[in-house]
Amino acid sequence: MIQPQDITALILAGGRGSRMGGVDKGLQNFNGMPLALHTLTRLHMSGGVGEIMINANRNLAAYESFGVLVWPDVLADYAGPLAGFLTGLERCETPYLLTVPCDTPLLPLDLAQRLAAALEAEDADIAMAAAPEAGKDGHMQVRTQPVFCLLRTELLESLVRFTQDGGRKIDAWTALHPTAVVRFDQAGDDPHAFFNANTLAELQQLEGRAA
Repeated sequence: MIQPQDITALILAGGRGSRMGGVDKGLQNFNGMPLALHTLTRLHMSGGVGEIMINANRNLAAYESFGVLVWPDVLADYAGPLAGFLTGLERCETPYLLTVPCDTPLLPLDLAQRLAAALEAEDADIAMAAAPEAGKDGHMQVRTQPVFCLLRTELLESLVRFTQDGGRKIDAWTALHPTAVVRFDQAGDDPHAFFNANTLAELQQLEGRAA
């Protein structure tokens, strides 16, 4: 059985924040605290992980003030979340790496436990969350959330090859490996747990939901 101390969590805060006007998304205020610090607090509260790291490419001292290790991308030019995955896998000293974005401060407290249980049960290399999300037609559908993954750290070599060949899409890489999909649409699951804030307006909307 996978134990919390076997899992290192990585908060992905390395993006450009383009849709927020170029601001550092993880440091934006959310109900009185930076978004990334909310995420860090949720992970601590969950008890599902051991070490926690942050992947950031700007304002490193601000992130380091949260009391955890901070690592910039090992790939240049803001290569996307997969660059964060690669950084995390290179720095991870446990058998498993949990990835979460910095902009979902309501993430499920049992995220790591449910992903770990599915990874073991299906003997998979990756466990990925799936959650209700509004489609273009406005209807809610359960969709995979590729930035919420539990990875075996021996996948590092595979990801190095994939990125060296120019790959940048998370789902294109995870499709190469046995992946357990874990639905977070069960009774008692918060339908807004995976709602992420891409714009300042969405961040204000999320604050209202969390109030």
